[in-house]
Amino acid sequence: MRKTKTFSWILLCLLSFSLLLPSLSVVASGKVYHIPLENEVEDGLKAFLQRAFTEAEEEGAKTIILEIHTPGGYVTSAHEIGKIIANSPVEVVAFVNSKALSAGAFLALHAKKIYMVPNATIGAAAIIDSAGNAADEKSNSFWIAAMEAAAESQDRKPIYARAMADKNVDLPENQAPEGQLLTLSAEEALKVGYSNGTVANLNELLETLNLSDTEVVSVEPTFAEKVARFITNPMVVTLLLSIGLFGLVMELFSPGFGFPGLIGLSSFGLFFFGHTVAGFAGYESVVLFIIGLALLIAELFVPGGIIGIIGGALMIISLLFAGESVVHMAYSILIAVFIAIIGMVILMKFFGKNLHVFNKLILRDATTTEEGYVSNVNRVELIGKIGQSITPLRPAGTIIVGNERIDAVSEGSYIEANKKVEVIQVEGSRIIVRETNKGVE
Repeated sequence: MRKTKTFSWILLCLLSFSLLLPSLSVVASGKVYHIPLENEVEDGLKAFLQRAFTEAEEEGAKTIILEIHTPGGYVTSAHEIGKIIANSPVEVVAFVNSKALSAGAFLALHAKKIYMVPNATIGAAAIIDSAGNAADEKSNSFWIAAMEAAAESQDRKPIYARAMADKNVDLPENQAPEGQLLTLSAEEALKVGYSNGTVANLNELLETLNLSDTEVVSVEPTFAEKVARFITNPMVVTLLLSIGLFGLVMELFSPGFGFPGLIGLSSFGLFFFGHTVAGFAGYESVVLFIIGLALLIAELFVPGGIIGIIGGALMIISLLFAGESVVHMAYSILIAVFIAIIGMVILMKFFGKNLHVFNKLILRDATTTEEGYVSNVNRVELIGKIGQSITPLRPAGTIIVGNERIDAVSEGSYIEANKKVEVIQVEGSRIIVRETNKGVE
């Protein structure tokens, strides 16, 4: 009886284990994560790829296929994304469809394998500054070394990576014309070991990697991540800060709350939304900005200036630490301040009279003569009157006309006291006289 019971338990365990085998085989085989790397390489892309790679790792993915189609982008962002690819415990395969240029080539070199479509290209990775000019020697040296290190990390010949970033490299095969950066076609990349094969599409790539029967999970950026990618672009950041500063300055110097304030707050709101979604800004930055803005508004009601200075400083600090790089944010803030000042000057100079908001900023009432205002009495009725000098005029002195003592100046010559004078001109409070022989009127 005991043997029968023991046998039943063994049979039950074997049956349970057999039922678990299909699920275990799925876990063992893993999944393929298909992740697009498209458009410009910038901070927003980094945030999306960080999420996608983390999800692939947590789900036990076997392979990540990084589909690359980019003209390049920002060096700092490329370095951070390169670290994500290099440190991934999941094998990364770069699928170049159809170009991996500049920063895109740098990222492709971090992948374990590279596959390209027939008309794809990879290379042309010189570093340029924001004005489109070649970067300085120090930056170039750093970038060339980074390109070589990326190639060497996956056992690729570094000379080709160097030639992609340095037009002065002399290649034995003469793939690049003299004085030009190296850009490899799919055939050339395969020949020099910068490609593991040429495939027509993603399905053919899966067959080549023996993954055609594996579940493919495509990861796409969410709407919020797409917005964040746009907003965290350095050019857009500078534009948002410029509009925000311009709007708030106009609003703070005009009574009430109107359209400029709404535009300014909306611009700053978009800035913090994009940087929060991208993972660069925390809620503490938003709170710090709100406190700074409140103190700046309080300065309008509390004299002294200290509160306003503290408020402005808090706002600048919150913006500095909301971006990925404090240095880049400092440049953006300085440029935004300059643009906001120029914008205010232009609007006030050319459109101020036609814009209602500037009526609150600029005092337009003038005490003109046409409106009945005079700075002092203009004694034009004295012209032609004859009087007598009470004191010598050298050229200023005092005369008497009728029974009225008047301060006057001579026409230019010296006039002694007790001489007859004639009022010849009146310029506001300035009475001009000359000596005369006419009788007193």
